[in-house]
Amino acid sequence: MSYAMLKQNAHSLFEQAPFISHISNKTEYNEALKLMDELINDYEYNKLLIEVLSYSIEQWEDNADEYAEFNKRIEAMSSGVSTLKLLMTEYRLGVADFPEIGSKSLLSKILNGERDLTKNHIYALSKRFNVSPSLFFEKMGIA
Repeated sequence: MSYAMLKQNAHSLFEQAPFISHISNKTEYNEALKLMDELINDYEYNKLLIEVLSYSIEQWEDNADEYAEFNKRIEAMSSGVSTLKLLMTEYRLGVADFPEIGSKSLLSKILNGERDLTKNHIYALSKRFNVSPSLFFEKMGIA
């Protein structure tokens, strides 16, 4: 193996696409997303490059001003609520589809952060969707 050739190839890659390791602006962010779409088509072959690029994308999304408000809302959201919202989206469920929780108004209050999921709610949801209860407990300090 020629380390000189390896270094030259790596430098060439990062000169052509510096956003792979660090995104500096919105244009690079968009390019990174386009490249990710291409790489995902052959995930196993591109896995290492996907990992580096996904870290770069994550860093941009965590620190870019355009995502600041969104990140604040996500950070404030309890793990239980975010997990519940994800399940609702994944299974295309509405507030009337959760007999484990009770009334639609109670579920709406939970989703809006006005009420918390109880342990009984969490265990029932975990059983129904076959997920670990810890997904609901992480930020609640209960795990």
